[in-house]
Amino acid sequence: MRDASQIVILLKKDCISYTILIVGVTVAILIVLILLFAGLIFRYRWKLRYLLYMTRHKYKLYKSIQSSKHYKYDACISYAKAETGFISNELIPNLERNHNLKLCIHQRDFIPGEEITQNITNGIHQSKMTVCIVSQSFLDSYYCMFEFNMARMESIYAREGTNVLFLILYEQIRIKDMPLVMLEFVEQQSYTEYPRDEQGNIVFWEKLKDVFYEQLGIIISIKDNA
Repeated sequence: MRDASQIVILLKKDCISYTILIVGVTVAILIVLILLFAGLIFRYRWKLRYLLYMTRHKYKLYKSIQSSKHYKYDACISYAKAETGFISNELIPNLERNHNLKLCIHQRDFIPGEEITQNITNGIHQSKMTVCIVSQSFLDSYYCMFEFNMARMESIYAREGTNVLFLILYEQIRIKDMPLVMLEFVEQQSYTEYPRDEQGNIVFWEKLKDVFYEQLGIIISIKDNA
């Protein structure tokens, strides 16, 4: 009987050991799965956000910019509050007043009472292209970077890979301060630099003329304000 009792005790210990092992392995597997899931969400976070906003308003995705879709705006302009003067005094007069382009300007065209993130997504989706006025203030702004990333997602998932995002480097920014995804557009020459002299101003507006011609299929003659 004593031997039988010892055997039972040993079996109980073995069962406890196996139970602990099984629980430990299960917990480890769950942790790995959670980390993998979190990693996937982080990697595709902008795509998921984009699809969420598009689904919410029942937009049809995966349509080419060359399709017959009617766009409300020629371009959505993304900029930080610090660059409001440039938008009001230079960009709007040159592109809208002188050349009849329709721009989406957030301080003027966003719908009051609508979520700002939804306004941003709507503006990008309803525009033929998006132009980002990149400055340090732009990089520091959550909503400016949100606009930039939503425009990237628009190019990939709603315009069949057609690049509809263009950067204007309004300030000199160190390479190390610029996000890697933004550097890709610089490497692809999908940008121009804002000049600080009269001669450079002519080249700047000429470059914009070429951009709008390529992206919108229209010919415009842009002159500087001087």
